[in-house]
Amino acid sequence: MKENLQKCSLDDPDMSDNKRFFGTDGIRGRVGGETINPEFVLKLGWAAGKVMSSDGCAQVVIGKDTRISGYMFESALEAGFSAAGVDVLLSGPIPTPAVAYLTRTLHACAGVVISASHNPHHDNGIKFFDAHGQKVTDEVELAIEAMMDQPMVTAASEHLGKAHRIDNADARYIEACKATVSPELSLHGLKIVVDCAHGAAYHIAPDIFREMGAEVIPLGVNPDGLNINLESGATYLQPLQQAVLANHADLGIALDGDADRIMMVDESGAIVDGDQILYIIARDRLRAGTMKGPVVGTLMSNLGLEKAITAMGLTFIREGVGDRYVMQRLRQEQGILGGESSGHVICLDKTTTGDGLVAALQVLNAMLEEGVSLLSLRQGMQLYPQVMINVPASRILKAHDLSAASELVEAAERELNGSGRILLRPSGTEPLVRVMVEGPDEQLIEKVARNLAQNVAAVL
Repeated sequence: MKENLQKCSLDDPDMSDNKRFFGTDGIRGRVGGETINPEFVLKLGWAAGKVMSSDGCAQVVIGKDTRISGYMFESALEAGFSAAGVDVLLSGPIPTPAVAYLTRTLHACAGVVISASHNPHHDNGIKFFDAHGQKVTDEVELAIEAMMDQPMVTAASEHLGKAHRIDNADARYIEACKATVSPELSLHGLKIVVDCAHGAAYHIAPDIFREMGAEVIPLGVNPDGLNINLESGATYLQPLQQAVLANHADLGIALDGDADRIMMVDESGAIVDGDQILYIIARDRLRAGTMKGPVVGTLMSNLGLEKAITAMGLTFIREGVGDRYVMQRLRQEQGILGGESSGHVICLDKTTTGDGLVAALQVLNAMLEEGVSLLSLRQGMQLYPQVMINVPASRILKAHDLSAASELVEAAERELNGSGRILLRPSGTEPLVRVMVEGPDEQLIEKVARNLAQNVAAVL
């Protein structure tokens, strides 16, 4: 008897189809390309300053990851905001969620992050937070794009924005992370491997766990501007797995280049992904009696997560791919937990955006409160086999660009015969089309995914 698995052929189009520059998570591309170049970013800073500043608030926080191009784009943004009459607070290299936190606590009107997240060093990007430390809405992004079409008019000299350095940005954020768990929570006796991907958390993440008492083995903490995410971090887990086993560690934590994503490794060397992390935190919230609202995942979330969440008596909702869409649905539903299998985990009862370090601390809290290992916790959820294949494209595509592939998806669904789930969607951040096939029969879904990917590549 076949299981009735949810099918989803093409990702639903949304307002992002109307955007020229913004994708799933800000503006991202190759350094020196059409948008990620100094001239464009200068104008972008000015346009964002005009749109996002308001009466009594003309101050923004700018943070960046460790890419060498960050210096160039930091200066361009600073000049653009200054020309719009907006003061700038510079944090230097710092995680994306730290910029969200600083924006809110320093009462700025916006936060800006210069980062291409998990991408290699030759890419970069710009993403924005509002005054509440939340990803800006589609409407704000469209307003910024519209302002980009206007002539850039520099404010009078007496109204130009000034720039200041935030000297204690790291310390502020470290304390904010630690405050998301009980001050009595001690990590003494735990050995933790932490891979920072040579990215924005290289000087922060190890200190958090050390200050809480853990023995920390750091990886990926020597950025040179070019090695961000290079064979390290949340998208390349082999070094972390090897280090956990070689050092007989209790667990491993991997962040991506801007530390808003997390993947973990248990003591056996097995990967614990974003879906499993979300399950562990939801289970712990339920145990503690603090769970509120539904758990929100995405179209990419593993079916095993949906089954595990509903088995606990909670509601599971699928939203479009992208952590800010998860965030928007959480706010609509008055929920507190959501995330993506890729490692974006949102704990709205603790912070305002996805935060890899905050999520790690919530998992550690669950381990210590129950007195069990990470391996034991993650075994409460069964992952269904899921095959993901990235098909290269000539540019970053929108959902409507895949309409020609709809017949290919229908043919693949017929081959599954009701026993699986298919998702075909363009990446919002890279020139890729993601083909995902999920179901109980691993050999079948691998065959279907491989054939579908080849056919999509031919169409593209």
